[in-house]
Amino acid sequence: MTGTDNGREAYAAERAELARLLPPAPGTDLPPGRHEHHRERLMNLIDDDTARAQGRAGADAPDRARERADRPDRSRLLRPSFLAPATALAVAGALVLGYAAQNGGPAGTGSTGETRSVSQVLLRISDAAGKGEALPVRDDQFVYTRGTGRDVDLTTGKAVVEPLEESETWYSQKPGPQKKLGLSRQYGETLPINAELGDSEGTRPGLHRPTYRWLATLPTDPQELLDYLSEITPKFEGEDPDQAVFQAIGGLIGDTILPPGTAAALYKAAALIPGVTEAPDAVDALGRKGLGIARDDERSGLRTEWVFDPEDLSYLGWSSHLTRDTEYGKKGDFMGDSAVIETAVVDKAGVRPRN
Repeated sequence: MTGTDNGREAYAAERAELARLLPPAPGTDLPPGRHEHHRERLMNLIDDDTARAQGRAGADAPDRARERADRPDRSRLLRPSFLAPATALAVAGALVLGYAAQNGGPAGTGSTGETRSVSQVLLRISDAAGKGEALPVRDDQFVYTRGTGRDVDLTTGKAVVEPLEESETWYSQKPGPQKKLGLSRQYGETLPINAELGDSEGTRPGLHRPTYRWLATLPTDPQELLDYLSEITPKFEGEDPDQAVFQAIGGLIGDTILPPGTAAALYKAAALIPGVTEAPDAVDALGRKGLGIARDDERSGLRTEWVFDPEDLSYLGWSSHLTRDTEYGKKGDFMGDSAVIETAVVDKAGVRPRN
């Protein structure tokens, strides 16, 4: 065996050990399966940093991205949007959500007027989304997103809010399984977005890689769409299946460009999920106030609110806080947010759209 082979084996063992030390972030509001995605993303950062370091023959230029990658025991609440495909979280998304009404019991078991109210809001949002422009998105193009948000660091055992950080992503629209899904630019570093953890042959278009072509194939009947999303959303023991689907929808609406028909159906499908409630005082990461749709997660004690522009009902972002005292903070404590700044379709990864 050559010295190179020995080095590779040692590196592989070290990488496996680092991956083992990266547990899924407890209590996050990311869609199911996204915790593992972010673990792999962090490992990819380490891979890329190592390759660059070897190419620079020992050049020492640590930046914030490397500092984060070099802390394998870091437990974080990662936002679904703009960090990973929802794809959302994520991004989230990621990306999101909860079920208790702010002034009473769960929306699905509360007053008829309360349930009707959130359904009416989602119907308005759905109608507005359905009237949006159907952008032509080719298979050789990239969906560009630019946003900002704040993470919550749980390293010390308590939630510590981090500074607002802007990020950009370019997601490939190529059909079929892909090992390189696009590019991500954050903390001054541009890195490839690699395939989902475990996708050795590449990640196919789907819930965790929602290409425009795939999104256009989804059912537009709300109940059929909800049933399909329930079928393809990963299930975890002890997790509320309604919560899991709500999180999956949150990732889709926050992380990509949607065909108008698909967007309209997603909001109508969300209205069919028990426990969805209106959040009248919702605010995104940029402080923009708007109409809010929320769902509480009893498992983690998190309430995350989707925020929509009160004028044109377009999606603005999300914010999250604790609904009860937990080991990370007290009821009402801030637990992360994000805001969409720009979305577009571009011809090349790494290139910003022309304004």
